[in-house]
Amino acid sequence: MARPDVAAFFDPRTWSVQYVVSDPRTRKCAIIDPVLDFDEKSGATATANADKLLDHVREQDLEIQWILDTHPHADHFSAASYLKAKTGAPTAIGARIVDVQKLWAGIYNWPELRTDGSQWDHLFDKGDTFEIGDIRTGVMFSPGHTLASVTYVVGDSAFVHDTVFMPDSGTARTDFPGGSANALWSTIQDIMALPDDTRIFVGHDYQPGGRTPLWESTVAAQKSQNIHLTRYEREEDFVAFRNGRDATLPMPKLILHALQININGGRLPEPEANGQRYLKFPLNALDGAAWD
Repeated sequence: MARPDVAAFFDPRTWSVQYVVSDPRTRKCAIIDPVLDFDEKSGATATANADKLLDHVREQDLEIQWILDTHPHADHFSAASYLKAKTGAPTAIGARIVDVQKLWAGIYNWPELRTDGSQWDHLFDKGDTFEIGDIRTGVMFSPGHTLASVTYVVGDSAFVHDTVFMPDSGTARTDFPGGSANALWSTIQDIMALPDDTRIFVGHDYQPGGRTPLWESTVAAQKSQNIHLTRYEREEDFVAFRNGRDATLPMPKLILHALQININGGRLPEPEANGQRYLKFPLNALDGAAWD
């Protein structure tokens, strides 16, 4: 199976991992899950993370074919719109983003939001395939963390976002609107059915014990070492664990900031009459207050 080159870029502020995956023969590449910098204390945005990706592309003499998001993120803004403006490369996400848009349009009371996914150039359905250079890339529907999550399988490498993390970190939470522990269990079984030597690239690393950031494992390592999968081997046990654990977790600090950007293709709100952009922040819309 083809082996792409994978360059990872870790953002310590959001524990997110961004990727540039490229075909070493054709030098064509895709960017996966890029981060647009946002400081919730000052309201400032910046493009330092995204610009690092562009610097890498230039330094390696790569051609960007795709700007891909695996799902609408709850912990950072997507830089997809910024990167499209800089490069002209098409953007894409899973087709069920339309369900997430409809759900969150209600939470934000946002009737003007287009909920047809037209903010992206392409919506991928389960089982779709495309190429990055000459490397065949498959799309797996991977719900559980969100309704719309997809995994991109690029040759021997699977970009699994918030499904499994590194083996010492376990699995992703499922308590966001539209999430499901049962769906995540099924998703993980699909990922674990890939060949054992498939490289697994995760969407976050929370550095348990303060270790250095890591983001690459294999299907075999996940099967034998993942602290949740080796302990909870039956669906009912995993679901009970996941639901119980998630009930103790506060919401991510940026979820209400980020979703209104990310369900709109990474676009910031349009400036108002005074030239300023404003986020809309619903009160009491979600459970999971830090004092619960």
